[in-house]
Amino acid sequence: MLAWTIYLSFLGALGVLLLPAGAVRAVRITALLSAGSGLALAVGYALQFKPGPEIHTLVQVPWVRSLGIEYHLAVDGISLTLVLLTGISAVVGVLFSWNVEKRAKEFFALYLTLIGAVYGVFLSFDLFLLFVFYEIAIVPKYFLIAIWGSTRCEYGAMKLALYSFLGSALVLIGLIGAYAVSGAHTTNLLGLATHAFSPEFQRWAFPVVFIGFAILAGLWPFHTWAPTGHVAAPTPASMLLAGVIMKLGAYGAFRVAILLFPAGALMWQGAIGLLAAIGIVYGASVALVQKDFKFVIGYSSVSHMGFVMLGLMTLNAKGLSGAVLQMFSHGIIASLLFGVVGRMIYDRTHTRELTLLEGMRLSKTMPFAAVTFVVAAFASMGLPGFSGFVAELQVLAGAWAAFPKLTLLAGVGVVIGVAFTLRAMQMAFFGEGAATVSAADSEAHPLEPITVPERMGAVVLMGLAVLIGLWPRVLLDWIIPSFDSPLFAALKKGGFH
Repeated sequence: MLAWTIYLSFLGALGVLLLPAGAVRAVRITALLSAGSGLALAVGYALQFKPGPEIHTLVQVPWVRSLGIEYHLAVDGISLTLVLLTGISAVVGVLFSWNVEKRAKEFFALYLTLIGAVYGVFLSFDLFLLFVFYEIAIVPKYFLIAIWGSTRCEYGAMKLALYSFLGSALVLIGLIGAYAVSGAHTTNLLGLATHAFSPEFQRWAFPVVFIGFAILAGLWPFHTWAPTGHVAAPTPASMLLAGVIMKLGAYGAFRVAILLFPAGALMWQGAIGLLAAIGIVYGASVALVQKDFKFVIGYSSVSHMGFVMLGLMTLNAKGLSGAVLQMFSHGIIASLLFGVVGRMIYDRTHTRELTLLEGMRLSKTMPFAAVTFVVAAFASMGLPGFSGFVAELQVLAGAWAAFPKLTLLAGVGVVIGVAFTLRAMQMAFFGEGAATVSAADSEAHPLEPITVPERMGAVVLMGLAVLIGLWPRVLLDWIIPSFDSPLFAALKKGGFH
């Protein structure tokens, strides 16, 4: 039934389009039911999932026989973790977009199409099928930002699309090369992962495929689409970009590049690990000097995704499990941060300038938004008790075993991350700057109260950040046993432990 997460999302998009143009409430409810059904299926499957090295096939039928392409959907502990993240992000995103009035049918149809494609990527165990779903996700992203976005939205949408297509082109080159060189006449992930590609082939194939996917993950210096895309996107699209879209790139880099070309990963381990560590420090440093609140969160995502890429390049169990856990953790925390900044604050105050927000005394006028951001900020800084702490700790422990000097550099990024988070929190909510809104104006034009759907979405995300922080085993017990699957056989020959 897990495959129906894909089908229900696409059917929901079709159902939304069939509704009358003026039936905005029906459109919202249909979108919420579709997203909620996908999450329910993911949770139901997770409750009866038995962790282990097995790859559980959901459906496997021939698609293009002449090329050995199959419609092959399957799941293991790694993909199940990200399927759950997708379901959670989908539901919360609908709750935070409850106020969308402009072309609501088209908005939610594109939104659900994007969600369906994301599910498809995480469940595909045929490389051609994975690539198809990966490409499908690019189109809705562009229109969601270009039509419903703000702050140079067309520029942000086009930049994201061009970077995405450039990365896709690199991935396609590598996949065609692997298909041709293997001679196995299959695009099955497991079939290709067990083929011994020559070190010479892996030397160029690995960086081509890894960088192709890592562009979408925000790897420095290919990250520049991310802050502009986040700022230009409407709030639910920003939440999806940070929550799951960037994870598509990291997942592809892990599932395809590292597992297909482990010898190439070992050759390029230090170089790409350095790029990841630079990204951690660079993203945090740039966030520290931003004046636009949303740019702070945008560059924060670049920094935190650097931990994911660093964990992947450790090529050991601690680092890889930490990277997957960080994907989930960052997806939850970043969604919450963008929800607060984009919907709760910007849509009500009509500004993201920290110097202007400093005089609005938002901790008094919007106490729920203030509390929510404080919780999200603590989680983002990696305080014990939150998911960010255990995820980053896993990554740093794995990185210390692989490259200690880069671990120290990443530690500097953690310190700067605390600084920019506290600075943004203090200026936006607890500032002592000159009042930008008089008491009379505040009484005459009070800010719109936080809605019930927004409160529901925020509470879900805060609860998950605490739950995973206190009980990380709920995910690690799925992730770590997956490392014993046949997909990791070639990587283990290179010293994986």
